[in-house]
Amino acid sequence: QLKLVESGGGLVQPGGSLRLSCAASGFTLDNYVIAWFRQAPGKEREGVSSISRGGGTTRYVDSVKGRFTISRDNAKNTVYLQMNSLKPADTAVYYCAVRQFGATSLNGEMYDQWGQGTQVTVSS
Repeated sequence: QLKLVESGGGLVQPGGSLRLSCAASGFTLDNYVIAWFRQAPGKEREGVSSISRGGGTTRYVDSVKGRFTISRDNAKNTVYLQMNSLKPADTAVYYCAVRQFGATSLNGEMYDQWGQGTQVTVSS
């Protein structure tokens, strides 16, 4: 059974950091493009970042550029999202997703498999 499990969310003060992890089971991530999305209450889902199969190409939504870093460790079958200088506007449920075909994208409709999400709350 193909499964993605996110972890690492929590409550953090503005300016703080968190590292999210997305672990895959039932398949290997080597051949998949991976992305992080988020959805805040009352808002549409937003693509945050994506990374190519080899890790050489990354994309970020403008609002997180310079603060978030996506990376992957294919040996551990895990993808990470390092989030620094967090703001209250970053509060959302964060999801990882994979697509087997195609290039990096921040369009959620391009992704085939999703995790269950992890809550990130940035508040003082």
